[in-house]
Amino acid sequence: MQYPACTTKGATLDTTRQTIEYYETHAGEFASSTLNVDFSETQRAFTTLLPEGARILDFGCGSGRDARQFLAAGFNVTATDGSAELCRIASEAAGTPVRHERFEDLRETNAYDGIWACSSILHLPKNELAQVITKMANALRTHGIAYASFKYGTSEGMRDGRYFTDFTEETFRVFLESIPHPGLTLERAWVTQDVRPNRSHERWLNVILRKA
Repeated sequence: MQYPACTTKGATLDTTRQTIEYYETHAGEFASSTLNVDFSETQRAFTTLLPEGARILDFGCGSGRDARQFLAAGFNVTATDGSAELCRIASEAAGTPVRHERFEDLRETNAYDGIWACSSILHLPKNELAQVITKMANALRTHGIAYASFKYGTSEGMRDGRYFTDFTEETFRVFLESIPHPGLTLERAWVTQDVRPNRSHERWLNVILRKA
């Protein structure tokens, strides 16, 4: 699905505040629409690349769906989210504490085998996204992997109360190459349909990045 063009002018901390406020207000609705969705195929595309018992950062964990699955599979999971209300919901759903942190708060180095950023860092303007991807690279161990997903398209800006940066395969490759010393290389990119009920018309770009 292609969305109307959105402007990036004025993409500031105000857009981050508006996006977080959206999730604080709609946390229950958002969690109920995503918590029990079957996302196992994409989860396996990520976990099959990890060593047994790997340490995973669920970076913007939302409802806690994926953290719950990773824990059940025997992985060591740290989960974070920028919405305090989603942290509470996800902690209950996954049965593990969830740290209330924004993406830019990531400071760890050489700490994780994998970073899972499912439908999360797509809320960052490109200039901030570039900085966060570099932070993700620093937080990964050598040869670690990162998964991220973005709505498929070319728009960037406020939409439905949140900020979105959309990508296609080509625009993401160009974007990644534009980051000075990103520390991550694109290993795989593929497109999927939204798995939520009545949302199959929406498409997502999935990417797996690897630390050299």
